[in-house]
Amino acid sequence: MSLVVRARRVVLPAGERAAAVYTEHGRITAVTPFGDAPAAAVTLADDEVLIPGLVDSHVHVNEPGRTEWEGFATATRAAAAGGVTTIVDMPLNSVPPTTSVDALHVKRRAAEGQVAVDVAFWGGAVPGNVDQLRPLHEAGVVGVKCFLLDSGVPEFPPLDDAGLRAALTELARFNGLLVAHAEDAGVIAAAPPPAGSSYAAFLASRPGAAEESAIAGLVAAARDTGARVHVVHLADADAVPLLRRARADGVRITVETCPHYLTFAAEEVPDGGTAFKCCPPIRETRHREALWTALADGDVDLVVSDHSPCTPDLKRLDVGDFALAWGGIASLQVAFPAVWTGARARGLGLAQVVGWMSAAPARLAGLTGKGAIAVGKDADLVVFAPDERWQVGELAHRNPVTPYAGRELRGRVRRTWLRGRETDGPPTGRLLRRGSP
Repeated sequence: MSLVVRARRVVLPAGERAAAVYTEHGRITAVTPFGDAPAAAVTLADDEVLIPGLVDSHVHVNEPGRTEWEGFATATRAAAAGGVTTIVDMPLNSVPPTTSVDALHVKRRAAEGQVAVDVAFWGGAVPGNVDQLRPLHEAGVVGVKCFLLDSGVPEFPPLDDAGLRAALTELARFNGLLVAHAEDAGVIAAAPPPAGSSYAAFLASRPGAAEESAIAGLVAAARDTGARVHVVHLADADAVPLLRRARADGVRITVETCPHYLTFAAEEVPDGGTAFKCCPPIRETRHREALWTALADGDVDLVVSDHSPCTPDLKRLDVGDFALAWGGIASLQVAFPAVWTGARARGLGLAQVVGWMSAAPARLAGLTGKGAIAVGKDADLVVFAPDERWQVGELAHRNPVTPYAGRELRGRVRRTWLRGRETDGPPTGRLLRRGSP
């Protein structure tokens, strides 16, 4: 199957220009001047831009075990609708969690035949499974995830410092990657507990110092073991200087943030607004703006959704109690428009956003066939209208609760191709392994 798409604006690795993109058998075979395209080429409208398919390396699909929260069919349809052509599934909150090769096989069997986009998998590092880390790596996971405090689900316990260092020592032997939820349980235990509907009280219960302390411990362990580490969902901008210094010292550490930390601010979250609850929490305006600066300066590497939905009853919208509500934000379908809305308001370019949400997460996950419109890459292409205004309404996620509901965004995805095929038909996604070309 062949496809040629041309546009006056195409986001390429070297920048944006008019071009025609040729594909054959699911791969990009050539990128030529706009005028060289054949008559049968798909020609984008003047208000549309051709961008590479986005890669979201932080998605909780939850299937099997908690499929009523989300599932492969619904998550990947939502991804495609949002221009995301590859997701990487987190090892929790599925049951069983992906902490062994056998559990990985269970996850793969659950996903087969129902994914609308390509799917790769993280493994998990938990107490007692150091002997599973190399087999998981060899079975194709892109890395392993750990928590440095209670994960919220009993089947995925956290690592203490000794467990963290044991995992990193093992991963360093084969250059494996560990990604970490970095909050310090001791700091949080010493903070006041969340109290009912007060967002201020919930925020105080998970102070920024908890992120800084946990990241400092992760940096020290990575420095001592030489392992590669990655900090997921950074909310506390005060940790950025610590990360900058660590990298300057040669520590192999990267970091991501999420659309909700770039879009919302604590001062705007209403009391009782449990749709906004996530961990670490949405922090004050100064953190949001500092995270934007850190992205622009290269101190934060990528932006991914941390799509973590649940059933509406677990959000406790009936009582608005932050202490009782599940912490997680559903955003997979709206992540790219949300980030683009914030970026354009701050004078940042579309190519920068694409870099943060396509090339960088593909590089983190070692998915060499993804992340750019370039010869040899998968023909994952997205038609994006950057100026279109729209209001978030019904989404393809299994459950409708999201803090983006009713919000006006700029930029809309109009078409998505996965390896040269439109994603509006039967599911054609593949299950990927680390290093998939």
